[in-house]
Amino acid sequence: MSDHLPHLRPAVRALGAVFGLLFAVAGPASAQAGLLASASKTGAPTETASKSTVPEPIAAGDIPMRADVDERFAQDSIQRTKGKDPSKKLGAELDVLTAGIVRLAKAFENEDLKQLSAIRLESLDNHWRFYQRELDDWRAALDSTTSSYTEDAAELARRRGAWEATREAMLAGGVTPALTDRVNVIIGQFALAERALSRPLDDQLKLRRRANTVQSSIDAGRKGVDAAIAYYDRRLGIIDAEPVWTAWTDTRFSATELKGTEAGLRLETAFLEEWGAAKQPRLRAYKFGALILLPLLVWLSWRSRRTVVTEPAMQAATKVLRRPLSAWLLLVLIGVPFFFPDAPLVLHQTALLLALVPVLRLLPQRVFAVLGRWPIVGTVLYLLYRLSIFLVGQPLHYRLYTLALALITAAMLIWLLVSSKNRHERSGTPAPHGVIRVAAWGAVAALLTAIVANVVGNVSLAEMLTGAVLNSAYVGLALYAGANVVTSILSLLLARREMTRFSVITQHAGPLLASINTLVMYSALVAWIIVTLHEFRIARPIFGTAMAILTHPLEIGQISVTLGSILLFIVSVYVAFWVSRTVRVVLRDEVLPKMALPRGVGNSISSLSYYGLVLIGLMVALAAAGFETSQFALIFGALGIGIGLGLQNVVNNFVSGLILMFERPIQPGDVVEVSGTSGTVRDIGMRATTLTTFEGADVVVPNGTLLSEKLINWTLSDMNRRIDVEVGVAYGSDPRRVLALLREVAQGTPGISPVPLPAIVFKGFGPSSLDFSIRAWTDNFGDWVTIRTEMTARVYEALAGEGIEIPYPQQAIHIRSVPPGFGQAFTGAMPPQPDPSRPA
Repeated sequence: MSDHLPHLRPAVRALGAVFGLLFAVAGPASAQAGLLASASKTGAPTETASKSTVPEPIAAGDIPMRADVDERFAQDSIQRTKGKDPSKKLGAELDVLTAGIVRLAKAFENEDLKQLSAIRLESLDNHWRFYQRELDDWRAALDSTTSSYTEDAAELARRRGAWEATREAMLAGGVTPALTDRVNVIIGQFALAERALSRPLDDQLKLRRRANTVQSSIDAGRKGVDAAIAYYDRRLGIIDAEPVWTAWTDTRFSATELKGTEAGLRLETAFLEEWGAAKQPRLRAYKFGALILLPLLVWLSWRSRRTVVTEPAMQAATKVLRRPLSAWLLLVLIGVPFFFPDAPLVLHQTALLLALVPVLRLLPQRVFAVLGRWPIVGTVLYLLYRLSIFLVGQPLHYRLYTLALALITAAMLIWLLVSSKNRHERSGTPAPHGVIRVAAWGAVAALLTAIVANVVGNVSLAEMLTGAVLNSAYVGLALYAGANVVTSILSLLLARREMTRFSVITQHAGPLLASINTLVMYSALVAWIIVTLHEFRIARPIFGTAMAILTHPLEIGQISVTLGSILLFIVSVYVAFWVSRTVRVVLRDEVLPKMALPRGVGNSISSLSYYGLVLIGLMVALAAAGFETSQFALIFGALGIGIGLGLQNVVNNFVSGLILMFERPIQPGDVVEVSGTSGTVRDIGMRATTLTTFEGADVVVPNGTLLSEKLINWTLSDMNRRIDVEVGVAYGSDPRRVLALLREVAQGTPGISPVPLPAIVFKGFGPSSLDFSIRAWTDNFGDWVTIRTEMTARVYEALAGEGIEIPYPQQAIHIRSVPPGFGQAFTGAMPPQPDPSRPA
């Protein structure tokens, strides 16, 4: 039991008022600071700024010590310039980058870019983006290696200004010649240091000018590619070739197109080499992860063969991992686009082609049950579409080849849709999901459009639609197979016997696995949607429009935000709360129970960790969304006034929650009584504590109430509880026999603690009984009602077995006076009694 002092509430209210006053004062001050900062950025003159720019002379008494410090700084600056010059290495790296950019710029002129296919243009755009990232990394390296020179130069200028001001002040006289000479020596040292710094600074400026020239070349290249991509997209809506019946006789070989393709392949090869050289650390990490993954999959496959499972989901998972090599190849190859999105497109295409066989081997059986042989046929058609590269240079053959693929694919899709419906009606086999049927009919419509466009002469549109359908279909199968392998691995890992040691997994295994599977499948779906949008040439306009909307500024007074920053803030807050809840569950259920901590410390640590992570997450969310504290200065000020005046109870409860966390008078699971309410503590929050009454109701009690009012905690120090049973026996019973009998019953009742011994008390003489009381202890507080019931029943049985009566309440009535005739009336009201002298 705990009784907290009532004077705490006024102290907390006073603390809230102080916080409010501080917020109210800090708000305008912060706003003024923000205005001063903005004024300094825009060049507006301020009195403080003008004063700070004028160097102040050094006091004569400080000259010796200050001279020693500044002289050492000047010498250190000179020494740093004599070290290894980083500009040579950076210059060599810039030379290599410049050579690649020049080679790429000369490969295609703007007119040649318009003749490239969409995939070549996208790859070229990736190439320019790669150079942009390399240049950005080079600039960062330049800034980090030469920042010391610029900082030294700025500091030398600042200190020299102070010494020159000191020398001008000495001209008035009154200073010893020794100090004057010392000042002149220091100024000379600064001049030497500045001359030493001029060489690396000059090299740095030259490198920056060269980098600006390289940046201009990159910008020009990206603009040319963007223009070519826009031209290609516009060309999708126009006739760019003769109709098939007219072009039938044109079987000429196009050397120009073949030459452009060869140049594109050379650039792709060069891009792949440059990218591989620049991404060596990431490639080594990926190879290491792949090598670690293979033995893991082999081990899981071996374990799954030895384990007998009955659940259908686990049976499907074990069936997938019985092909560990295929699973390993699929994950490694499918992971290339995910882990290396900036890689050359030829690397992505090669990885997808190599994954053909693993994809078909690892697709779940239910896919074939629903789609029939379409996954195999679709994969073969995708392979045939990729083989069309060998027809480059033969426009008519390539066109007819694409037309044939579109006809075959459309026919197969129509046959699949019709046959699956008929098969479902006849035999009851699973039918494709409604979304799959809609997507399939959409693919049929796209293929029919491609066929018509190919015939009439819109070859670009026909090629795009045919390739988009086949590529997106195969990528969907590959992503589904990869997601199925990932979920199978996670299912088998969570089902291992070693995982039962973690209560989080044993208690939440089903929902946890379902959530992970859902997350993996939705991630694969989002990736497929992005790929499909790119294949159908609508990703750029959609993403461009979305970016324009998200970056459009919304100005409310002095506050300027964007929709993107708001969405980023919401997502960041959601992630912060999710991470905080996860950390609290892990700490509460796994980490802290295994540590020897005092009572209630585990709950306090987990709760404080939760709120601390939430606070950090909110700050990170504000920073990620681009919000500045100065923008909310007035709001914080108004909030501070509200806290000081109208939100005292909220602050009181909040501070009381902190006190409960540190003092730990209660913890979840305790049985308490407060303000006439009894129940079990279910949750301790920062503002309120939730109690679950014995009737099943949830009662929210403010934390301030728990501290300011009388609080009874039945389980603060232990789980002991005294049980009292009152017994009354009839007069005439032997009290000592009753005492012995009750003691025997109390000691023999299950759940009654032998220490201390049950106490049997003869309380006294009641109106109609001799009153006794059993006072016994139990260390099982949660079951004390059942124990009391059992002991009461045993007392009744024992008394009945000994013939000891439990009397009813009795009342003796004494009549002092009777009205006349009352006796005769009372006698007449009684029924006649038979005469015993008469025979019956």
